[in-house]
Amino acid sequence: MTVTRGLEGVVATTSSISSIIDDTLTYVGYNIDDLADNASFEEVIFLLWHRKLPTKSELEELKILLAENAELPKEILDHFKMYPIDKVHPMAALRSAVSLLGLYDEEADLMDEEANYRKAIRLQAKIPSIVAAFARVRKGLEPVAPRKDLSFAANFLYMLKGKEPEDIAVEAFNKVLVLHADHELNASTFTARVCVATLSDIYSGVTAAIGALKGPLHGGANEAVMKMLTEIGSLENVEPYIREKLAKKEKIMGFGHRVYRKGDPRAKHLREMSKKLTELTGEPHWYEMSTKIEAIVTGEKGLPPNVDFYSASIYHSLGIDHDLFTPIFAVSRISGWLAHILEQYENNRLIRPRADYIGPGMQKFIPIEQRG
Repeated sequence: MTVTRGLEGVVATTSSISSIIDDTLTYVGYNIDDLADNASFEEVIFLLWHRKLPTKSELEELKILLAENAELPKEILDHFKMYPIDKVHPMAALRSAVSLLGLYDEEADLMDEEANYRKAIRLQAKIPSIVAAFARVRKGLEPVAPRKDLSFAANFLYMLKGKEPEDIAVEAFNKVLVLHADHELNASTFTARVCVATLSDIYSGVTAAIGALKGPLHGGANEAVMKMLTEIGSLENVEPYIREKLAKKEKIMGFGHRVYRKGDPRAKHLREMSKKLTELTGEPHWYEMSTKIEAIVTGEKGLPPNVDFYSASIYHSLGIDHDLFTPIFAVSRISGWLAHILEQYENNRLIRPRADYIGPGMQKFIPIEQRG
């Protein structure tokens, strides 16, 4: 057997959802640049699930279904109030809430294609409601009910803040959602596919994916980037801070990628939006600090920024709590998880790799009385 640590370079399955070829990311053959500049997130959801862009009527139907299924069961909201609010991370709350959500879905264990699609709609619709509701409950605020007249991006910001967002905020958040929607066989997507390949239910698959996304080497990186920017504090502190990190060979979060060699194609879109938003909010130093960090790290290590790096300053500029950055990643990425889960069900085979054993050779059991 050939061992490949981290499965790097190993092709584990075939998929028609997204691809990364020659540092170009596509969703069903559409370049991410094209989608980021032109598509609504709802169009991207449809594209990932159906492998085609929707017609006007198909898009309208999807929007209606998402709006009709966005409200949370009262039991979920009550459950938030039982959490140790001052200790629990929002990702842990999200993971628990999604698992709990399955208990209140009468179709949770139905595995036919139509039932799984209906559950996918419910999950896509309810994840943003969960994140926004928990964010408010932990501050002693009442959850804000979703509105049926707002876009997916606008509705999340409305539920989070309790007021209708400005157009620039909706544009920025829609772009972030589109850019994070899918990314081939990343760690959380692979986790979801491994889970449902056992023919486990869709709620288990999404809960497993959230657990994988929680880690700082995956979805948690954008929160770590903002923590770093906050620690640096000002433009003049960037160089000594980053050079000290490099001298100590410490990891700088938000740089490099397992798959991309020339750079993450999503980063440039977020860099532009970060510049626009930080200027609008009167805090351009976050963008200026970020570009200075990029210049040093890319210059010294040859590592370009990834999607996490500039998304941190965007979320901050939108007034979003820093520990909500990763749950918001899930609000987008669930569209890709669900696409992959549905694809796995279509042509399933249990995912069961092998391990190369490197422990002791054959040993003989020694009764406990004879052990030294």
